[in-house]
Amino acid sequence: MSGISAFIEMSFSENRVYHHLEFERPVKISTMLPERSTESLTMSPATVAISEALPLLQHQYSAIRQLSETLCSPLEIEDYGIQSMADVSPPKWHLAHTTWFFETFLLCPFLKNYDVFHPKYSYLFNSYYEAVGSRHPRAQRGLLSRPTVAEVYQYRAYVDEAMRSLFSSVALSPEISALITLGLHHEQQHQELLLTDIKHIFATNPLRPAYRSAASKIALAPPTPALHFVEFSGGLQTIGHQQSGFAFDNESPAHRVYLQDFALASRLVTNGEYLEFIEASGYEKPEYWLSEGWVTVQTQQWNAPLYWEQIDGQWWEMTLMGMQPLNLAQPVCHVSLFEADAFANWCDRRLPTEAEWEIAAVRMPVAGNLLECDRLHPQPVTGSQPIEQIYGDVWEWTQSAYHPYPGFRPAAGAVGEYNGKFMCNQTVLRGGSCAPPPGHIRASYRNFFPAGTRWQFSGIRLAM
Repeated sequence: MSGISAFIEMSFSENRVYHHLEFERPVKISTMLPERSTESLTMSPATVAISEALPLLQHQYSAIRQLSETLCSPLEIEDYGIQSMADVSPPKWHLAHTTWFFETFLLCPFLKNYDVFHPKYSYLFNSYYEAVGSRHPRAQRGLLSRPTVAEVYQYRAYVDEAMRSLFSSVALSPEISALITLGLHHEQQHQELLLTDIKHIFATNPLRPAYRSAASKIALAPPTPALHFVEFSGGLQTIGHQQSGFAFDNESPAHRVYLQDFALASRLVTNGEYLEFIEASGYEKPEYWLSEGWVTVQTQQWNAPLYWEQIDGQWWEMTLMGMQPLNLAQPVCHVSLFEADAFANWCDRRLPTEAEWEIAAVRMPVAGNLLECDRLHPQPVTGSQPIEQIYGDVWEWTQSAYHPYPGFRPAAGAVGEYNGKFMCNQTVLRGGSCAPPPGHIRASYRNFFPAGTRWQFSGIRLAM
C-alpha cells in the first residue's frame, strides 16, 4: 500500500459513505441556509445539530488538509514553483490558495482578534474573487520565488492552528459550518488539480520525471469486453442535487427535463479504439470536426491525445509514473471536447447529454477508480455490469453547454463567484476521474472546462 492509499484508508475510513444501488430517486431535501443573524446568542436546533457533528467536521478538516501535503510529499523543492502554462498553477500556489480560502472566508470574519499571516498574501493567493480585491496575474504565478516553500507550509500551519481555535471558541452556526464544508470541498478540487498540474509540469520536462515509481507488478487485465449500448427510457425526468449532504451551487436546483429514449456505451472508449481513429487519418479529415476544433487541430498541430508520443515506431504515454508504453486496453484520456466529438462522429455515434448521463449514473453506486484506489491513471475495465466505469478513471465529456439550471441563483457576496460567473463558453464533464479524493464525487456533480482543454483526465463515453 503506497503512502497516498495508506493515508486515505486511515483518514477516511470512518467517514466513507457507500451509495447502494437504487432505482427510485431520493426525496428532495432543501439545503438552503438561513440568513446570518446576530440578534440572539441562543443556539438554534440547527446549530445544536451542527455542534453534535463538530468532531466529525474537525476530523474531516484535519484529514483533507493533510492529504494535500501528502500529495506533495514526492516533490522536490524545485518542483513546487513551476508553472508550465497559464492554466497550470505551481504546487506551492495550490497549497497557499486553499489556505487563503479558510483565512479569508472564515478566520477574518469569525475568529475574534485574528491577525492575518501576511498582509500581501490576499493579493498573491486570491484566484478570481473580485469582491475580495485585486490579485496577482494568473499566468505569472510561476514567477514568484517568494514566499518560499517553507513559508507556505508555515502559513498552512498558522491557519490550521487558528482554525482549531475557531472550532473550539465559537458555536458553529449553519453559516460557519457551510463555509467550512465549502472550503474542504474546494481543497479537494485543488487536490485533483495538484495531480493534473504536476503531471503537466513533469510532461514538459524533457527528462520526463516520474511523480512516483510504477507498480513493480502490473496485473494483467482480462480481454476488453466488446462495447455495446445499454438502453434507457426517456420521458420526464428529474436531475440535479436532491440528496442530503453537500453539493456545489451549480448542481441545484433539481428540476425536470424531458428526454427521448437513449442508450449509453457499456464502457469508456479505449486507447486501442482511439488509435484506430488516428490510423484512419481522423486528425486529417475536417468532416469529423467542429469548425473551431478543426482550426485548433491545425494551429496546435494535434495528431494524438496530449501526452502520447511515438518513439521508434511505438506509442508511449506520459503518466504520473513517467513514460509508459501505451496500454491499448486503458481508457483514452487527455482528449479535448473537440477530439471526443470528432471520434464520436467517426463512429457514427454522439456524446451523451449531461441529463442522460445523470439519469444513468444515479442508479449506480459511487465507486470506481478514484484517488483512493491509488492508481493515478485510468485502468482497463474489469467488471461485468451492464455499464462500467461510470465513476472514476476519466471525466466524461458531454455535449451539454455549462449553463445555470432553471431557478439558479448564486450566493450573495464573494462566495457567489465560485461557479456562476463561469457559465459561458464551457462544456460539462461528468463522473470524476482517477484523481478526485474520497467522498467528493456524486451523480449530480458538474465539472466544466473549455472545449479545447486537454490537461485534465478527460475521456469519452459514446451515446446513441
